[in-house]
Amino acid sequence: MAVLPKASLYRMVMPDHICPYGLKAKSLLARKGYEVEDHWLKTQAETESFRKEHGVETTPQTFINQKRIGGYDDVRRFFGQHVPEDGETSYRPVIAIFLMSLLLAVAVTWISPTPVPAITIVERFVAIAMCLLAVQKLQNVESFSTMFLNYDLLARRYVPYGYVYPFAEATAGLLMLAGALTWFSAPLALVIGGIGAVSVFKAVYIDKRELKCACVGGDSSVPLGFVSLTENLMMVAMGIWMPVRMWLV
Repeated sequence: MAVLPKASLYRMVMPDHICPYGLKAKSLLARKGYEVEDHWLKTQAETESFRKEHGVETTPQTFINQKRIGGYDDVRRFFGQHVPEDGETSYRPVIAIFLMSLLLAVAVTWISPTPVPAITIVERFVAIAMCLLAVQKLQNVESFSTMFLNYDLLARRYVPYGYVYPFAEATAGLLMLAGALTWFSAPLALVIGGIGAVSVFKAVYIDKRELKCACVGGDSSVPLGFVSLTENLMMVAMGIWMPVRMWLV
């Protein structure tokens, strides 16, 4: 029978606090095939004593072959996993929103009592995406508006627009999803999407600025660029298509 490699883990396990990173480190080590010697630091005094003894500022701490690996992030690096650095950009938030929007659009269409055209899935996808993106912004409108001012041309001229934008996006998305008041929702999406598209294009492709997009809220790590432009162009497309669709019907 193969002998498992051993790792020693020191983590805080107190009556009023169990370190979540300690639990994550233990789970990761076990998944990587290590037998974990789990040492609990049961009091604040034990924790402080351990930190001083090993010259570290935080726990948990992992040791493999008597060599200190470090905290949870260090263990992840030890196993070759990516650990995001402070300020690192990522498309993951907006990809998650777009993917969930598509799945919701498909799900809503799936339960429809009557068959619907394929284009309806696209319409619902864009409308749902607008709503979900608006929710991200509405969690902290102040933070969003501050980041928005870095590149939006209208918000720079009229600061209150940065506070209005999330509500406008949510309103347009909800009305489009409901198929109601197209005379209002379509121009609204066309205007905010058009201004946004021009602003992003100027900031990224003309001024060559490296900024983070406020599209998923004020604490966004999404880089301003193609994805941001796509969001705005989707609104422009819906603003044009919805009236055309009504006319065709």
